[in-house]
Amino acid sequence: MTFPTIGLIGYGGIGRVHGMAYRSLPFHYGLPADAVRIGGVATTRPESARAAAAELGCGFWTADYHELLARPEIEAVDICVPNHLHAAIVVAAAAAGKHIYCEKPLAMNVAEGQQMVAAAARAGVKTQMTFNFRFYPAVLRARQLIDAGFLGRIFSFRGRYYRSSYIDPHKPISWRQQKAIAGGGALFDIGSHILDMLYFLLGEFAAVQATLDTLIQERPARAGAAERAAVDVDDIALLTLRTHAGVLGGVEASRMGTGLTNDIGFEIFGEQGAIRFSGLDPAWLELYDVRDPDKPVGGLRGFRKVETVNRYVGQKAPDGSMAPDFVRTHAECQYQFLKAVAEDRPTQPTLADGLHLQAVMAAAEKSSAAGRWVEVRECL
Repeated sequence: MTFPTIGLIGYGGIGRVHGMAYRSLPFHYGLPADAVRIGGVATTRPESARAAAAELGCGFWTADYHELLARPEIEAVDICVPNHLHAAIVVAAAAAGKHIYCEKPLAMNVAEGQQMVAAAARAGVKTQMTFNFRFYPAVLRARQLIDAGFLGRIFSFRGRYYRSSYIDPHKPISWRQQKAIAGGGALFDIGSHILDMLYFLLGEFAAVQATLDTLIQERPARAGAAERAAVDVDDIALLTLRTHAGVLGGVEASRMGTGLTNDIGFEIFGEQGAIRFSGLDPAWLELYDVRDPDKPVGGLRGFRKVETVNRYVGQKAPDGSMAPDFVRTHAECQYQFLKAVAEDRPTQPTLADGLHLQAVMAAAEKSSAAGRWVEVRECL
């Protein structure tokens, strides 16, 4: 099996994580050291591109991603740039015949997302979104259990993603807090992750009622500056959603979760049982089964922790008993993309999946502004 040669576009914090994950894949799966090839990197400045190439161990670097796309040895691109640049790069990559791996969220808005999906479809290239959290073994196991009917009829769900990254009002504004660059705030940045996790488990969303709020409305324009800059995206997003199957639930996404550095998780309640997961304890999936005996002596009913640990199909290292981590979920997302391209089979999640979530987030924004339920189809 021969994997496509990758061109990395963007090498900020998340780009470096992607590079780490690619480099780890041969160790995880017992592959030759050169099985996963990063053929080049593009950033916005020559000095950062040169430094990135040195870290990645690739021979080509450029400050113009078009030059990377023009290289015939580059077969797939990994896009790790701010959100406002996604659409142009995806359209150009598709036109160049490159397979596309794109960071979340898909786009700035639904119209851009539709353009991107259409460009990839016209070119016949494979696409995948970086929704890495669905690749925790516990989440994959939850999907298996749901598909097998463990929950019976599903009653409701609850999802959350809380970070404390912006609780300090003196922290300078970042591109993630500017609508012109990020497209949205907590909803786009971290809400897209928990929405995808629930979408993976429960299927498409049909309607949403939401409240979005900006809790700190201006920040220093830069470190040490007296000048203030307006924050024009949400700090917190509270959503009530209904799936196409009719299941009602709630999602909370906030970058103002004091005391919570990176808390993602969900609970799903059904007629026959319940499932819950916390990214702070990722080696385990918690299950409740109403079929367990409920009696004073010998009863077993209650939530139990089921070990899912670091069990990926075909993994050689680390030992499957170890707890998975954030970078490992990225590696698995990348591995599934590379395998799908090499084996010419469908990828998942695709840009089309990203477009569905883009429409859900657009519906949430519309709902918050209008104060009503909004059907997702209204935003497509």
